[in-house]
Amino acid sequence: MDIIYYHPSFNAQAWIDGVQRRLPGARVRLWQPGDDLPADYALVREPPVAMLQGRQLKGVFALGAGVDDILGQLKRHPEMLAPGVPLFRLEDTGMSRQMQEYAVYHVLGWFRRFNEYQQLKREASWKHLENNQREAFSIGLLGAGVLGGSVAKSLLDWGFPVRCWSRSPKQIEGVTSFHGQEQLGEFLSGTRVLINLLPNTPQTVGIINRQLLSQLKPGAFLINLARGPHVVDDDLLAALAAGEVNAAALDVFNVEPLPADHPFWSHPDIAITPHNAAVTLPEEAMDYIAGAIAQCENNQMPEGRVDLERGY
Repeated sequence: MDIIYYHPSFNAQAWIDGVQRRLPGARVRLWQPGDDLPADYALVREPPVAMLQGRQLKGVFALGAGVDDILGQLKRHPEMLAPGVPLFRLEDTGMSRQMQEYAVYHVLGWFRRFNEYQQLKREASWKHLENNQREAFSIGLLGAGVLGGSVAKSLLDWGFPVRCWSRSPKQIEGVTSFHGQEQLGEFLSGTRVLINLLPNTPQTVGIINRQLLSQLKPGAFLINLARGPHVVDDDLLAALAAGEVNAAALDVFNVEPLPADHPFWSHPDIAITPHNAAVTLPEEAMDYIAGAIAQCENNQMPEGRVDLERGY
């Protein structure tokens, strides 16, 4: 079995050695331009077209939860992937715990009004703020996949009312579920903290706009853990200025790195992290990939296969 590997920034040798340890019979190599030797599987991030084009692969594994890079390449170069070759993404592999940490940190901070106390501290103002009521501090998840479900459950543990919205019906124990465009308004109107974990597809680009934000509970909060293009930047700034949104925590952006002159940097009510809310954990990711390849070799279909039409 031959496996080719490409990632623009990961330590290639560590991944090659790690996969070979888990699949002793495999031959794993770093793909380089001009390499047209046989391969059964490809492990990739932002793959060059020439890496995959013309190969009859048994499977391609995207080294991340998102597959925007590959789908974007396929849109421009549909010949890059032979028909029927399955594409898999990392659904968890340690990322759900990191997403939980990020969401819980910000939700608890806003719930306890710690961000407002920090502003009072800068003003040297000793003042007690009225506590938020937990039953009114509802959390809404846009996206109810593996990561969305994990974040929802972690917030349930803190006693918050949690709801989720997804394109198709999903059921998460203890969570109020909504689905489809016809139920989006009802979902939004009962949400105080909106957490975005939607996949990035043509249908979801720009979904977090002024119209959507205006439907949230008054004084809402936003966490974007998915992709930057989901948010219309100017609409978020307008919603903050109008008081429709109290604060936002953003990990992803339309342009990355975020330009130094972008108004998000100087906005007092926007928290920024550099697209690291949940990073790929190599050991967990390699465990999944090795197990998935073993399933493929036994004519079984692993979890995490991407629907190329839907984009996730």
